[in-house]
Amino acid sequence: MRYYSNTYNWVKAGFAAFAVMIVVASLFVLNAFVDRLSDMETRRVSNWAEATRVIAKADENADLTLELKVINDNTDIPVILADSAGNFLDARNIDVPDDARERAEWTKATIRKFGQAREPIEIEMDDESHQYVYYDESMMVVGLRLFTIGALSIIFIFIVVLVLFLYSTWKSEQNAVWAGMSKETAHQLGTPISSLEAWMELFKLRDPSHGEYVGEMGKDVNRLKIIAERFSKIGSTPELNEESILPVVSNAVSYMRDRTSKRVDISLVSHIGEDYKMPLNVPLFEWVIENLCKNAVDSMGGKSGKIVVEVNADRDFCEIDVTDTGSGIPKYKWNTIFKSGYTTKKRGWGLGLSFAKRIIEEYHDGKIYVKDSEDGKGTTFAIVLFKNKKRRGVWLNRIFMKKIIK
Repeated sequence: MRYYSNTYNWVKAGFAAFAVMIVVASLFVLNAFVDRLSDMETRRVSNWAEATRVIAKADENADLTLELKVINDNTDIPVILADSAGNFLDARNIDVPDDARERAEWTKATIRKFGQAREPIEIEMDDESHQYVYYDESMMVVGLRLFTIGALSIIFIFIVVLVLFLYSTWKSEQNAVWAGMSKETAHQLGTPISSLEAWMELFKLRDPSHGEYVGEMGKDVNRLKIIAERFSKIGSTPELNEESILPVVSNAVSYMRDRTSKRVDISLVSHIGEDYKMPLNVPLFEWVIENLCKNAVDSMGGKSGKIVVEVNADRDFCEIDVTDTGSGIPKYKWNTIFKSGYTTKKRGWGLGLSFAKRIIEEYHDGKIYVKDSEDGKGTTFAIVLFKNKKRRGVWLNRIFMKKIIK
C-alpha cells in the first residue's frame, strides 16, 4: 500500500509537470509570435515614414495613391511625427491635447517615452531638415505581452503551490507512517508489560525476601508503561494541563541519575518554587528532559563528566538548561541536529532531538535550541516554555539581539 501511494504521487506529479511544460512551451511560442508581430509593426512604421517623406517631396501632379493608402492603413500603431527640435507635427492612433502649451509638454514627454523603448525613424527632407517618427506597439501587441507575462506568473504561482502541496502530502504520509509505527509499538508493548507485572506478583508471593529487587523491577515496568503511553500519543494532539514544573523535571532527572553510570554526576539546580506551574503534557515533557540527559551522557563517550539541569523562570516564561561536559557540537550543526535522521551514532535512527523539538515547539508552543557549545568542553541545550504567548515574540527578539552582539 505504501509503495502504491508513493507511485501514485509520483504519477500525479509527473502529469502535473508535463501539463505545466506544455503550457509553458505554448506561452514561449506565443511570445515568439508576439515578437514577430512587433517586428512587422516596425516595418509598417518604416513604410509609414517613407510614405510621409514621399508625400512631403511630391509635386502637385504626382500619383500618391499608394502612399496615402499606407498612411491611412495605420489604424492601430501609435505614431508621433516631430521635427529635429522635438516640435509636434502630426500623430496617429493617440490622443493629442488640443491646447498648444499642453500639447508641447505632452509631445516632449511622449517622444521621450517612445524613444527610450525603440529607436525613432529618421526622415530626411528636401531642404536637408530632418523629421522623426516616434512610435509604440499597438494595443493588440501590448495586450498579448501582458497576457503572456500574466500567464507565466500564474503558472509560477501554480508550480509553487503544487510543490508545497506535494511536499505537504509527503510530510503528512511520513507523519502518518511514524504515528502508525508508534501506536503499533505502544500496542505491542502492552502484552509483555502485563506479563512482567504478573511475574513480579508471583515473585512476591513465592519469595517475599526479594521484595527490594521486585520493587526496582516495578519502577522499570512503570517506566515502560510511561514509554508506551508516549508512543501512543505520537500523531495525536496531546492534552496540556497546568502542572508544577519542578517536580516533573526532578522526576526525570532522578530517573536518569539512577540509571546512569556513577562516573557521570547529574544534578538539578532550581531557582523556582514547587508551586510554579506551566501547561504541560507530563509524559512527553519528561521524555524530552530524559532524552537531553541521555544525549549528554552519550557525548561523554564513557568518560567521567557532569550534567547540570538548571531551572529558571519569571512571570512570562520558564527556561530549563541542560548543560554537559561532553564533546560539544560544532556551530554549523546547531540547527542540523534537530532534523530527522541526523545522528552521530552507529546505531539509532536520529529521531530523538527531532521528536524533542516537535514536542516542545509544536505541542507546547515553546522553543528548544542549542544555547551554547564549545568543542571538547560541552553543550547547553535550552528549553523555553511561555506562560504568556504574546511575550514569545519579545523573547525571540531578545535572543536574536544577543546572537548579533556576540
